Amino acid sequence: MLSVTKPNFGLRIRNSIAPKENEQMRAIVYSMDLLIPGLYVWLPGFNIRIGGSIPDDLPYKYPGKIHSPAGIALVLPGYKILTTYQGTYDPREAPNTRNTSI
Repeated sequence: MLSVTKPNFGLRIRNSIAPKENEQMRAIVYSMDLLIPGLYVWLPGFNIRIGGSIPDDLPYKYPGKIHSPAGIALVLPGYKILTTYQGTYDPREAPNTRNTSI
């Protein structure tokens, strides 16, 4: 009997962002989204987080994302935020728009 198997070819695209930097950005996004007091600076390849918190991944991994390559934010006690970032933290939203893409 002749058996034909499906060839297993695939293309793996590696994320250009290092995993450690990605986790640092997740911490910044999480802290800004929850308005946790701190100073946050993000530039390509460089992140600073003074204050804030690491994401609580229980019961699911925090999916938030910043759709801006660079910015600065200062979150003050009392839920006051001063930031250059004016977008959303929704990972499904297209960059620089208010329209969600599916």
